[in-house]
Amino acid sequence: MTGSGVIQAVVRALDAAGIPFMLTGSFASAYHGAGRATLDVDIVIDATADQLRRLIEGLAPATWYASLEAALRARYEESQFNLIDLETGWKVDFIIRKSRPFSRVEFERRAVIELEGTRLAVASVEDVILAKLEWARLGGSARQLEDVAELLRVRSADLDRSYLKPWIAELGVAHEWKEANRMAGEQAS
Repeated sequence: MTGSGVIQAVVRALDAAGIPFMLTGSFASAYHGAGRATLDVDIVIDATADQLRRLIEGLAPATWYASLEAALRARYEESQFNLIDLETGWKVDFIIRKSRPFSRVEFERRAVIELEGTRLAVASVEDVILAKLEWARLGGSARQLEDVAELLRVRSADLDRSYLKPWIAELGVAHEWKEANRMAGEQAS
């Protein structure tokens, strides 16, 4: 199964369970113009415990590995849990939408797109940038900053900087923002 095939199968399962979601991470970056090879899919979800049960129970155990216990714990902790395609090794990181203001706004700003005949929600380019800056700050990942730098190279003229500026301050990612701009050959604004 390809990455888009995994996404399509997961979207069907999320829709069947009635779970609102948005694609984020590397696949969202690729949608916005900054692609790179990866074997995992990041999806933010806003699910009740009953919806998580329906999701896990609706997945064929011969095809997918998922733990209901991990899913419910992630919901309680506002963290994440994994779904693994047993045939290909593709991993889906289901990230529980946090209750903090940025996460609520980010989720509200998601846009519905079509990917190879499947309708799904994707994070805005600004919110992908902010999330990657935060991941870089939390984990020190140069790869996240490289993704942001590439997004700046290809989408700089389209960015809503009036939206970015207060969240950069709120999330404490000003250093990462400056570094990504430096890597992209731009001045941080």
